[in-house]
Amino acid sequence: MIRSLGHSTLTIVFELGEISTFGWGAIRGFFGQRKRLSKLTQAIHETGLRCFPIVATVGLFTGLVMGLQLYYTLVKFGAESALGAAVSLSLIRELGPVLTALMIVGQSGSAMASELGIQRNDEQIDALQTMSVDPLGFLVGPRLVASLVCFPILTAIFDLIGIFGGYLSGSVLLNVDSGVYWNRVYETVAWADVQGGYIKAAIFGVITMTICAYRGYNTHRKASYPGVRGVSESSTRAVVWSSVSVLVADYLITSFLI
Repeated sequence: MIRSLGHSTLTIVFELGEISTFGWGAIRGFFGQRKRLSKLTQAIHETGLRCFPIVATVGLFTGLVMGLQLYYTLVKFGAESALGAAVSLSLIRELGPVLTALMIVGQSGSAMASELGIQRNDEQIDALQTMSVDPLGFLVGPRLVASLVCFPILTAIFDLIGIFGGYLSGSVLLNVDSGVYWNRVYETVAWADVQGGYIKAAIFGVITMTICAYRGYNTHRKASYPGVRGVSESSTRAVVWSSVSVLVADYLITSFLI
């Protein structure tokens, strides 16, 4: 049992080291590529613009639900005037970065893992190496750099739409004074709260996109099955690992920021 535990621990540590080296090599290789701006623009479109509708939709309904739930909790203590503060701080500090990352992983991260897995099986990555093109910098690097841009922006959009959703629930449906709601948002939210949310979003972006790219890029080594089934397995594991890593990183970052 002790031997099995030690072997599992060493495997996890080795895997984390491989993922870290993989991500660093992709970012470093990106800055050695030609036409970096066009590749980065395309990656921002794939990671950011295509995820905007789902992020906005989830943000709106998250704010609506939080407005309802927090109102019925605060009204028991006669503190319904604090609804704006409760909704805004919950979204900006925690729910905004976490839910945004999970939504992007579900849409963009899984697509990237599948695409890289197919390219690996079709030997397109081997062809790039034959032509002396760094496949990490060419295929993965732009997406990792784009995640540093897209995740904070989409998180800010999620927060704003979520706060507006809380206003719809609290002020329009439950008759909380709108002036009180927005005044508590203005008085309570500090730059440190917003900055902490942006830091989380950027870290989540790098971690999740690196894991998704790593699983797809190494489908031939990490998947249990060859071919299409292996690509499906890699995409599934990429989403699961990325989602778990978001929650683990959220706890660790929050521990340091508080």
